[in-house]
Amino acid sequence: MDGAVTVGLSVLVDEGLGNSGYLLDLGDGGALVVDPPRDLRAVRASAAEAGLRVRFVADTHLHADFLSGAAQLAHDEGALVLASAAGDRGFVHRGLVDGEEVDLGGVTLRAMATPGHTDEHLAFLMSDDQSPLGVFSGGSLLVGSVARTDLLGRERREELARAQYGSLRRLVALPEATALWPTHGAGSFCAAPPGTERTSTIGREIASNPLLGLDEDTFVAQLLGSLGSYPPYFRRLGELNRTGPIVLASGYTPALVPLSVSTVRALRSDGALVVDVRPVADYAAGHIPGSVSIPLRPQFATWLGWLVEPGVPLVIVRNTDGTGAQDAAEVVWQALKVGYDNFAGELDVGMDAWAEAGLAVATTELVRPEQLGDRQVLDIRQDTEFAEGHLPAATHIELGELVDGVATAPEWVLPPASEAPVLMCGHGERAASAASLFERAGYRNLAVLVGGPRGWAAATGSRLESGA
Repeated sequence: MDGAVTVGLSVLVDEGLGNSGYLLDLGDGGALVVDPPRDLRAVRASAAEAGLRVRFVADTHLHADFLSGAAQLAHDEGALVLASAAGDRGFVHRGLVDGEEVDLGGVTLRAMATPGHTDEHLAFLMSDDQSPLGVFSGGSLLVGSVARTDLLGRERREELARAQYGSLRRLVALPEATALWPTHGAGSFCAAPPGTERTSTIGREIASNPLLGLDEDTFVAQLLGSLGSYPPYFRRLGELNRTGPIVLASGYTPALVPLSVSTVRALRSDGALVVDVRPVADYAAGHIPGSVSIPLRPQFATWLGWLVEPGVPLVIVRNTDGTGAQDAAEVVWQALKVGYDNFAGELDVGMDAWAEAGLAVATTELVRPEQLGDRQVLDIRQDTEFAEGHLPAATHIELGELVDGVATAPEWVLPPASEAPVLMCGHGERAASAASLFERAGYRNLAVLVGGPRGWAAATGSRLESGA
């Protein structure tokens, strides 16, 4: 049981960021939206399909992984924003304190102070006249896990982990039939839940969540020991969400301005960055030297925020024609939800225009598993992925660690520039991003392994190694 159907709740999943937003039918033509992103396309489509107008928006916390769409919904729909008074938000909202209730018409929303993921974190308990129906738990209790507690700095992570423990005690005291509706889920860098389920119940979590049966000290040790890296943009968005993201004009339609080859060259000379959003094979076959490869896919926003400095003017290169074209609006919306809005435009006609102008075109070798031989492999996946299974003798560094420049990476990881490694990840997209960073650092003859470790093992009949 997840409680979603019985109360008219739509779960709006962002697979790329690993988050869920919620749209609740209030039964009177109005709706409550919980933790919406700045990209409101899914919210608007769901509301329109159900014939609903958004009347209330609840933000569980000052999000670090995406810009909130709450202020936008207030502007466009006249919705009342509900959020923690302790968040001191800089836009019109109703600030709530622990225990305060809001009558939504037929159901009541009660604020529960649940610090840990952030200081001002609230869970929202929804009840009817008889009993609790469900709790929007944000970044406190998740399905099979809890959210990280180090976003406010390493020096506070233990303090917040202990606060998180206390918050969990409050939540598990709710009736076991209470539905659990968290924001963070599988794929989110705010947490690392083990499964793919997005919703649960308090009773199911009591029975199956491995962190709920621990004493406080063991809980803190396990939680802090599980924390991996996260994108640097996480350190900026909390404050942007406090002051309020820039409100877009009603009916805003994103677009990229077509740029001539000469204009792109001038922009690059002035410090603009070319971001190539085409698939790996297209980037490898020919790209603008020094461009950064971030293929457009659900995870585009995360890696844009991890690899690109904020505020730098961006020039996009994409395929513009036919079934292989990348959607310009999707590029812009994904960027906007993580705070990137400084688009100079896009290369008009794409790489064809650049090549026809007779300018230099760089290529990257794609290596199939059976072609790898004894070439040096650099695995740029996350630490946990590498530990679960990697090629024997592969060296390892997370892609995010290259963001400050290949030259700052540990010496044992990198060969001389004349002996560029074969870069690999789980499928090839992150490896292409790494190759583009190496190229910008002066490496040549770069190569990307097609597929991931399991593909290599299947193709060669070899076994993977595990552990760090």
